[in-house]
Amino acid sequence: MPNIVEITDFSAPELDVYARLTEAQLMNRFDPTRAMFIAESPKVIARALDAGYTPVSVLVEKSRMVGESLEIITRCGDVPVYTASMDVLTQLTGYQLTRGLLCAMKRVPLPTLEAVLQKAKRVVVLEEVMNPTNIGAIFRSAAALGMDAVLLTSGCSDPLYRRSARVSMGTVFQIPWTFLAEDWQNTLCDCGFQTAAMALTDNAVSIDDPALQKAEKLALVFGTEGDGLAHATIACCDYTVRIPMYHGVDSLNVAAASAVAFWQLGSR
Repeated sequence: MPNIVEITDFSAPELDVYARLTEAQLMNRFDPTRAMFIAESPKVIARALDAGYTPVSVLVEKSRMVGESLEIITRCGDVPVYTASMDVLTQLTGYQLTRGLLCAMKRVPLPTLEAVLQKAKRVVVLEEVMNPTNIGAIFRSAAALGMDAVLLTSGCSDPLYRRSARVSMGTVFQIPWTFLAEDWQNTLCDCGFQTAAMALTDNAVSIDDPALQKAEKLALVFGTEGDGLAHATIACCDYTVRIPMYHGVDSLNVAAASAVAFWQLGSR
């Protein structure tokens, strides 16, 4: 049976993880063994559980303790299940939950870059992409459209932030990913990858260039919202690639551009 705990005191320390801790505090850089994240909605939580993440507690709207949500709660074993009305949850979380279910889960150590690349043929590199919504959307497209892994520079938003994981529909738990060291270009080269910078330059090739399709291993590199890729990054890549556009439009949002690129160049 679920370990049901009715919420009566908003200041209870057990609720800090949902109501008061920031994403940075949840990451707990000073003690990674205690780091956590919040998964939201039955589908996202289910995919996290499928990937082997360990639940710490659950927060659920009373009326949602049926069907799909109850199945997830049962899968979480004997962890505390905090219940409240939707009005209470809105106060705790700052916005109305779409599915009325949150789960605090333990983080696990990230894999090394070499481990992520071991069996990969098509990977995504994100340079300083800071918007959690874009991160989540890119992961969802990467998983759906044939990319084998996502690699992020240190300035990127964390894929396990609540909004990123929610927008990704839990695909952040399905596709391998890790953060990159400063010399990531050399590591990719050593592992046999050619790199394609998605950027608007005079010497850019079209995304349907046959050489890109023929590359045995290819890394698609995307830059930050607004400024795009750093000039030094573009200079280090084997190709500079652009998406043909019409009506005077010269660029797409990074999440939209990534979906087009994954469809054209992802693994078949």
